[in-house]
Amino acid sequence: MPPVSRNLSRWDQSYTWPNAGDEWSAVWGGPEAQWFFVIYPRIHLFLPAASILEIAPGHGRWTHFLRQYCDRFVGVDLSPECVEACRRRFADWTDARFEVNDGYSLAMVADSSVDFAFSFDSLVHAEWDVMAAYLSELSRVLSPGGVAFLHHSQMGAHTSSLAGRFAAHVENRHWRALNVSGSKVEEECRRVGLRCVSQERVNWGEKFISDCMSTIVRAESPLARDCVIVDNPEFMREATHVARVSRPYVNGALGPATDDQQSASPSPQLGRRSLRGLVRRLAGR
Repeated sequence: MPPVSRNLSRWDQSYTWPNAGDEWSAVWGGPEAQWFFVIYPRIHLFLPAASILEIAPGHGRWTHFLRQYCDRFVGVDLSPECVEACRRRFADWTDARFEVNDGYSLAMVADSSVDFAFSFDSLVHAEWDVMAAYLSELSRVLSPGGVAFLHHSQMGAHTSSLAGRFAAHVENRHWRALNVSGSKVEEECRRVGLRCVSQERVNWGEKFISDCMSTIVRAESPLARDCVIVDNPEFMREATHVARVSRPYVNGALGPATDDQQSASPSPQLGRRSLRGLVRRLAGR
C-alpha cells in the first residue's frame, strides 16, 4: 500500500474525479441511494450534531448530505485539489471550512470541539501509521459525548504474521491498506483514551471480509462499552438490493417513467424526500 506521499499524488494529481467522486456510488444506484439506504441507517442515532468533522471528504460526496445535520462543519483533506473543490462546491455554506493537512494531524481542529467525526470510503486506503495518528487526534478533538464513525481497512487480518503475505484466496483489488484491521483499531483506541463500541466488518466488492466500520467514543463517554462486533459477508448484496429498490423512487421523483427508464440502470439522481422518509420508517424514527 502506498505511503501518504503516494496517496497525495494519486488523489491530487493522477485521479481526474470525473463525477466528483459520485462515480464510486454507481453500484449502489448513486450517492443518494448509498447515503440514505446504507450510510444514514448506520449513523442516524448520532445526528444531528452541533459540530461535524469529516476526514478526507474528497470532492464532497458525503459532505453534501452531512451539511444538513450540523451547525458547524470542518472538512480536512491532505489533497489541496480536493480542499479547493469543496470550497468551490460549498461556497455558500458560511458555517463550513475546509482545510489541508499533512495526512496525519488535525492541528486546525480545536480540543473537545467535535460532536461527530466521519470518514467513509477514504481511510480504507490509509495504512496503520495514518490510522494510529488520527485516532490519537480524535482522542483530543472529540467532545465528551462525541462519536466517530470511521470506515477503514480490515486487510491486516488476512496477513500471515509468519509469511508476511496474504492467504491464497485474498486479493487486494480495491487498494486497501495492508496493515490495518478492526482489532488493531480497537486496541489503539484503548491506548489513547477512546473506546471502540461497535464494528461491522464487511466484504467490499470481495468474497471475504475486507473492510470495517468502527464506531468510537471517548473512554469516559456514557456510550462507552465493550465492542460489539458483527461480520457481514452479505454487505455487497445490499448494493444490488439498494440499486434495485431505489428505482421507483427515482421515477416517482422525476415523473412517470418512460419505457427506456423502466429498463435502464438505476439513476444516481434519487428523490431525497422519498428516500429519507422510507429510511426513517425502517429505522423507527
